[in-house]
Amino acid sequence: MPCPERSRERGVTLIEMVIVIAITAIIAGAVSVFISRPVEGYADAARRAEMSDIADTALRRMTRDLRTALANSIRITCVPSGCAAGSVYYLEYLQSSGGGRYRTEKDSGGAGLPLDFTAPAASFDVIGTMPTFAGGESIVIYNLAASGTTANAYVGDNRGAYLSNTPSTITLSPAKQFPFSSPGKRFNVVQYAVTYACNQTTGQLRRYWGYGIVDPQPTPPAGGSNALLASNVAACSFTYANTGAAQRTGVVMLSLQIQESGSTDSIQLFQQVHVTNVP
Repeated sequence: MPCPERSRERGVTLIEMVIVIAITAIIAGAVSVFISRPVEGYADAARRAEMSDIADTALRRMTRDLRTALANSIRITCVPSGCAAGSVYYLEYLQSSGGGRYRTEKDSGGAGLPLDFTAPAASFDVIGTMPTFAGGESIVIYNLAASGTTANAYVGDNRGAYLSNTPSTITLSPAKQFPFSSPGKRFNVVQYAVTYACNQTTGQLRRYWGYGIVDPQPTPPAGGSNALLASNVAACSFTYANTGAAQRTGVVMLSLQIQESGSTDSIQLFQQVHVTNVP
């Protein structure tokens, strides 16, 4: 029988390789056109979500803090004055941890220790539940303003230093004569002053707390502690307005703009905080 012819072995030619490379390039180019937009959109969305989270977290923290502010203790200052572009905004308030009602008259049996408003009082009885104290607090009665020399806890005419308490009595040191009684017979427990400083030059929003209560407003506060609340701050503004016939309701307006470093992309959030000013 005749021997079969041995089949020839055949490889890939250069022309075939060039054709494959060209086809692959065409497919890759077509895929990149359709894929690049979604990828860029995802990256932009992730970046904006991160900036929104920074601003939202900062504003939520400020909102929560401002709702614990002593009535009529919010004050805002800009440095330099005028709140122009690039100014540093300082928002300060006195943080209250609670309060209660003080005794004004002795009971029917002649017992009890009322709070005396005609002379310095070293102690007084509390009606109802005693607030919680950690030490170092102040007792404030009928705070009406954050400026001036009358009924202003920053000045201290209506603020006494807490010393100790028994089940129904609060002791002050030194003894304090408060200028006005509260119509509701209420007192507030103030822990310390808190300041939020928004520096548009450095791009930082900081929280200061635990420093001394002083007047005029410190810009920035000295002593105490501070922590960075937000970075990459491109712009911010704090404003405060009283409303109502007796100005018993206040509104704090907070605006915060975050911009990513090296990018023109930014987000801006606005928050309004309603605070009660009933002393």
